[in-house]
Amino acid sequence: MQHLMIKSIGKSLFMLGLMAVLLLNLNNCEVNEAQTLEQRNWQLVWSDDFDGEAGTLPDASKWTYDIGTGDNGWGNQELEYYTNRPENVSLDGEGHLVITARREAFAGSAFTSARIKTQGLFSQAYGRFEARIKTPYGPGIWPAFWMLGDNIETIGWPLCGEIDILELRGQEPNIINGTLHGPGYSGGAAITQTYGFESDRFDVDFHLFAVEWGEDYIDFFVDDTLYQRLTPDDLTGEWVFDTPFFLILNVAVGGNYVGFPTSLTPFPQMMTVDYVKVYREVG
Repeated sequence: MQHLMIKSIGKSLFMLGLMAVLLLNLNNCEVNEAQTLEQRNWQLVWSDDFDGEAGTLPDASKWTYDIGTGDNGWGNQELEYYTNRPENVSLDGEGHLVITARREAFAGSAFTSARIKTQGLFSQAYGRFEARIKTPYGPGIWPAFWMLGDNIETIGWPLCGEIDILELRGQEPNIINGTLHGPGYSGGAAITQTYGFESDRFDVDFHLFAVEWGEDYIDFFVDDTLYQRLTPDDLTGEWVFDTPFFLILNVAVGGNYVGFPTSLTPFPQMMTVDYVKVYREVG
């Protein structure tokens, strides 16, 4: 959300993979075998399948909330008021979490939505972080699945680092971004890469968004297709991705990244999350 990005893979294998990915980025094509990574042995350490009764809030042992409008619209001139109401964030009774952005007057804001996070409950350095999501759409809608450094309260942003696993501009429902933010490469100077479809959209069905993060790389995936690797050499500032990060899911309305909603933006808009899983590499 407050932007961020990185690259990584085995050198010669990666260069072949990257060329294949560049051809794929805005095309719904078959994946070239040269893009396949070495086998990694992942062990599940944390997950939420969002099982529960319809209309209930997500598991309080796993998720907490940002509430309100933040500082200057959470640093991005966003327009929504984040709540912890079931109207904005709840289970659907079918194994999904639904975050709903609504056009409604609430506490001085014209829109409401939700932003949930694992801060203070779970964080991890390195591993595979993934979520299966169906995005919302429409001008001014900004869904995201992302991570911030645990040390944000002591050293602030962007020194803490930020990993945006998924960001989407609602006016471009066929394109997502994977991004890193850190000292010297934040906001509009963040390091980012797009991945998109020529004849599909991310709001039509679920897709799997993930990063695999090691000591000197972060790999970005959509549906197990690697489309970006970032390493310390790719950054224009210090590599700060060596401490635990926590997870965030939210749907913003408006802001620097997407602009204002328009008359073509239908409300309510929902981001539906099938699951979130975190793994640690073993062996």
